[in-house]
Amino acid sequence: MAVGRFQVMATLQAARAYVLGMSVASAKSFGLQRAIFYAAAKRGFKGKGAAKPPKQFLYKEKKLSNSEIKKIQKSFTMTTIGDEAAYSVEMDGKKLFVIGNEIKTAKDFEYQIERRFGANFRTAWKEAVKICKDYDKGVLLSQRYFYETIYKPRRDELAKKWTEEST
Repeated sequence: MAVGRFQVMATLQAARAYVLGMSVASAKSFGLQRAIFYAAAKRGFKGKGAAKPPKQFLYKEKKLSNSEIKKIQKSFTMTTIGDEAAYSVEMDGKKLFVIGNEIKTAKDFEYQIERRFGANFRTAWKEAVKICKDYDKGVLLSQRYFYETIYKPRRDELAKKWTEEST
């Protein structure tokens, strides 16, 4: 499978969050959430954005009990990475990001992003982290500067390179 701009965005966003101090699991959740958010923004959002916790979260890893759902709903908050904000919840001691009513996990990232890289994801991840570390923290904290300076100039180059390396 080819690595596309969506996978490049998710990987670079995850690397950005990781370099800024998030755990790998939280960073991957953030990266996938941001890639989905930007893809939806590009196509035009459908429906209303969530202003309060959804009544039922979709969490594919296990069925949630009512007490777990209530605990998750209480942890529902807006998390900022620099000047960029996203909805998040706390689960099992990890910050996980939400889009709509779906909690995005590291397993979701693996399924939607990593498998496109085949055995090469580890190498691509290291490269993405290095790219982010090569920039001033101010660039990483700015949604606009991250997009314009890190993602946009190399998105097609990385998609092509990572696709070739994954085959």
